[in-house]
Amino acid sequence: MNIARSLTNWRKYRQTVTELGRMSDRELHDLGIGRNDIRRVARTAVGN
Repeated sequence: MNIARSLTNWRKYRQTVTELGRMSDRELHDLGIGRNDIRRVARTAVGN
């Protein structure tokens, strides 16, 4: 994996974590995501 792709994936990961972190517990629950699962979901979203 090249540096540019790694940087892009890291940015996508951080954006996903930030957006999910801003959601209420109820919104996360509606999506089937627990607050403790946010980082795992973000990693999965970028394919890591």
